[in-house]
Amino acid sequence: MKILVVGAGGFIGSHLLEEILKNHRDWAVTAIDICEAKISRMLDDENLRFFNIDVVKEYESVEEHVKICDIVLPLAAIASPAMYVTDPLRVFELDFESNLRIVKWAAQYKKRVIFPSTCEVYGMCEDEEFREEESNCVTGPINKQRWIYSCSKQMLDRVIYAYGIRDGLRYTLFRPFNWIGPKLDDITNPNNGSSRVVTQFLSNIIHGKDINLVDGGNQIRSFTDIADATAALIKIIENENNCADQQVFNIGNPYNQLSIKELAYTIVELAKKYEKTRSFAEKIKILDINPDEYYGKGYQDVSKRVPSIKKAESLLRWKPGIGVKESLRKITDFYC
Repeated sequence: MKILVVGAGGFIGSHLLEEILKNHRDWAVTAIDICEAKISRMLDDENLRFFNIDVVKEYESVEEHVKICDIVLPLAAIASPAMYVTDPLRVFELDFESNLRIVKWAAQYKKRVIFPSTCEVYGMCEDEEFREEESNCVTGPINKQRWIYSCSKQMLDRVIYAYGIRDGLRYTLFRPFNWIGPKLDDITNPNNGSSRVVTQFLSNIIHGKDINLVDGGNQIRSFTDIADATAALIKIIENENNCADQQVFNIGNPYNQLSIKELAYTIVELAKKYEKTRSFAEKIKILDINPDEYYGKGYQDVSKRVPSIKKAESLLRWKPGIGVKESLRKITDFYC
């Protein structure tokens, strides 16, 4: 089986490659990205071919790789809330336009596509838990530019679904719910909003900066260990008895619900146990901040985001098993 991973050098791609190269030696992988830092140790593996290609500019090269693969995973995306507000057109260009080309090629050349949707497509849905086939996708007004990421992903979900109906495109959509783990982000950047919440808090501690809680940090998130998430992706790729064809799956851990405020205090306490961060963590203050001050006026947040994973449990026979405290310990081990 020939697998093409576009955006292979990112958080998800790097962990997926590591798992494939370790345990699925009969799969040949082609990896595309403009950054190879997270996968540098894998580049000599005979089962991996890596190409430094900018999918925004060198899309004809990407097309050639789509032609010769069996499965394509278009993982390239900007997934930073700060970028949604400060540079929404760049988000649209990569997350929507570049991936739309790949989806069209997959349909044209009869390839299977496994596409990373997002839990953010549910937006401000008020359901207690989000269900793939039933929950509404609810976003805010256009002056809240943070929704450009959600809308880009949702529109691609709909395009892929339509290609499945019209052209028989074989697809699987998966929606990550706050996947966390080692290699999540670069924590050397001390600026607020430069990375996702777990690594942002660690970065603040390492740089001796106070932690800011947007709107008090009362937002509830369901954190999912990348090892659990990668196991789900492997099951999607394997597609036993075509169980993942034409399906949408929430991939998250509803048992790992934590408020952002609880997350901040947990990470600070963890950091106190490491020599590298102990002195900083003991001095850190955890402060409330207005979202406009932190992200800008184009930001809008969601109070609670919890997945139903009944479909993944039933069809993929997958269930997460790693608790949030264990995940946070692994992350802190990696960075500290």
